[in-house]
Amino acid sequence: MIPSSNNLKTINYTQIVDLSHVIDPNIPIWQNDPLVEFEPVAELEKDGYYLRRFSMGEHSGTHINAPSSFYEDGVGIESYPAQSLVVPAIVIDIRDKAIANFDYALTTADVFDWEQQHHPIFPNTVVLLYTGWQEKWSDKKAFLNQDEKGKFHFPGFGAETSRFLVEQRAIAGVGIDTHGVDPGQDETFSSNRLVLKKAGIVLENLTNLDRLSPTGTTLVIGILRLRGGSGTPVSVLAFVP
Repeated sequence: MIPSSNNLKTINYTQIVDLSHVIDPNIPIWQNDPLVEFEPVAELEKDGYYLRRFSMGEHSGTHINAPSSFYEDGVGIESYPAQSLVVPAIVIDIRDKAIANFDYALTTADVFDWEQQHHPIFPNTVVLLYTGWQEKWSDKKAFLNQDEKGKFHFPGFGAETSRFLVEQRAIAGVGIDTHGVDPGQDETFSSNRLVLKKAGIVLENLTNLDRLSPTGTTLVIGILRLRGGSGTPVSVLAFVP
């Protein structure tokens, strides 16, 4: 059956930007998370082909979180339908505020300012927060920014702002270039919980957000369908107008 024109969707773009970091054993990871490890299984000279085994945590590298990571009855990442992984996105730039305050949390005033400059945030949009933290990726100490008391200091989405975005703007999810959509000092993971309660999208450790337009981008999120997965490393491609 040929679909009618009303069912056809198009993605308008001039370039494709990869928003995922390269995975290697030296990437920043949460304390107590599994190490990223590669182990040779077959060698060209001996076996005629080259193959490695690799292992890493479900929430390491550029990754997506699933509801099961915070809710006992939450679905695993394999339950996300394909259509939920192709989504429009907007970018809010808070670099200046993050430089002045490593613990900065996005406010509803920031959202209103962005909307005044561009347009109201449409439903089913992923809100990406560009903090500039992607530039620290190669320096694990700076990226995690942990103090002598073990507290982390990096910016993120304020809890009330996330609630506003979920309830008043009906967003599809959130994403960020830090190790967590919640500010480093939010040990309750408020924004994660708010978005994942509705089985939304939570993307962390993104990169190349500086190459995106504030509006008009479409994300294509490639997941590993890990059965019961609390999350998975992802390949995120941005189609930029």
